[in-house]
Amino acid sequence: MFKPKEPINVTQPFLPPLPEVTAFMQEIWDRKWLTNSGAFHKELEAQLAQYLNVPYVALCANGTLALVIALQVLRITGEVITTPFSFVATTHALWWNNIRPVFVDIEPEFCNLDPEKVESAITPKTTGILPVHVYGHPCQVERLQEIADIYGLHLIYDAAHAFGVKQAGRSLTDFGDLSVLSFHATKAFNTFEGGAIICHDERTYQRINYLKNFGFAGETTVVAPGINAKMNEFQAGMGLLQLQYMDEILAKRAAIANRYMELLSSMEGISFLTPGPQVDYNYAYFPIFVDAAAFGRTRNELYEHLKSYNYLCRRYFYPLISSFNMYKSLPGAEPSNLPTATRVAEEVLCLPIFPDLGLEHVDNVVEIITSYKK
Repeated sequence: MFKPKEPINVTQPFLPPLPEVTAFMQEIWDRKWLTNSGAFHKELEAQLAQYLNVPYVALCANGTLALVIALQVLRITGEVITTPFSFVATTHALWWNNIRPVFVDIEPEFCNLDPEKVESAITPKTTGILPVHVYGHPCQVERLQEIADIYGLHLIYDAAHAFGVKQAGRSLTDFGDLSVLSFHATKAFNTFEGGAIICHDERTYQRINYLKNFGFAGETTVVAPGINAKMNEFQAGMGLLQLQYMDEILAKRAAIANRYMELLSSMEGISFLTPGPQVDYNYAYFPIFVDAAAFGRTRNELYEHLKSYNYLCRRYFYPLISSFNMYKSLPGAEPSNLPTATRVAEEVLCLPIFPDLGLEHVDNVVEIITSYKK
């Protein structure tokens, strides 16, 4: 075992070679068009639609604003059923739209929203479902769509983790009424900050464009109370460069994850997720789950131990969103209503994974875990 001189974070953004960045910056300097649907913005939307094999991609300044707008564009009101096991932005987007979140439990296999719990939570006030493809693993999309169709509900996916993931050859972002991506620096595909809404028809795409630009439909015409959520040209240029390296990025992530799985597969008290059948996965995260009774240490003890060796793992997602003060009195927020999510939040620990992480660090992390087991 060894202790790195500098801390190793749970993730690190892929950055293209600096000369390539300065070259596209020169184009921005020459055009002097910095935002408002510039050339790079239009090109990135087109290339992403082709890469993801989806009809329309509407770029946004970040994933949270994309979620806020997605809820607005479908005019969702009342109550929306969602997961407590996610980054807090999922629920914040509902709150900012004056929508009441209703929490239901997750299924243990992939930590995604449990469709059967969703159906039992539907009331006359329910207008939509907001599931999350947690860690990029697909939700039960067919069952959730069936429920949405039966009860006449909107279905918006928070696909922040799911860039490039396919199920049976179909992009995971192509399901539901809308899907929302994040291009934050922590994601497999990043534009520093950024996000996008995936939609299926031109009318919805145009309405998204109105809403993300103050509601302007022309120089002097405002058709909706929009917001400023436009992606600028620097972000879009970064996205175009990133896209050229995605095969390399995903291959390196897969190699790291496969090494973790090989080394951890027989360790008592440690479990992890493996991609489901017919899933082309992006290995955006590598979460492990610590069974304290079998491992002999708690998740928090292992977290602190790895930190002492300069490996800064993260407890994604702990605590549950439903435990925060602004949400803990909401329907379904009681821990007794969320037994699986409550347990998983106490057990999960995401290990470092990013394209430039050397396999010697993977081996070292596993050795540290192994030696710490009682």
